[in-house]
Amino acid sequence: MCSAEELAETVNQWCERHGVSPANGQAGERMTVRNIRYYRALGLLDPPQPGGGQGFGENHRLQLVAIRLLQAQGLPLNRIQELLLGRTLEDLKQIEKRGLAELDQAQVAAFRPSANEFWRVTPLNEEFMLVSRRGRGLAPELRERLLTILELKKKEPGHSRGNKRST
Repeated sequence: MCSAEELAETVNQWCERHGVSPANGQAGERMTVRNIRYYRALGLLDPPQPGGGQGFGENHRLQLVAIRLLQAQGLPLNRIQELLLGRTLEDLKQIEKRGLAELDQAQVAAFRPSANEFWRVTPLNEEFMLVSRRGRGLAPELRERLLTILELKKKEPGHSRGNKRST
């Protein structure tokens, strides 16, 4: 049994070890105690066992892992709630196992050029690069136009890197 803080850190370490993170900015990159409370309020996470705040165990870890795996697929919380409702400990273990297998397959497929592709990578700046799947280069004037667009986007009000919701 562990505290909410320890549970959050355990799930964060698991996610880092397996390269699991929520898709499309729908949730914060790291699990927090606030997330745990929110997921409890939504019924996604079982209540802790009595015992002075040290009531989170393996079932809770697996529930949060399942939530993260489904978020990594881009699913919204209402759909995740439907999929996880009433799951047993064995169900959750299977979700973890299958989710990791699917993630491994998807990552391998996503970054493997096909036989007729010759990828060429052109750095734009310290943050962005452009990939051509047919080996095309980028004309200097087009590169400058892209950099101008990226700089304008960066200066827009409300645009910041850490501007993600933590749900």
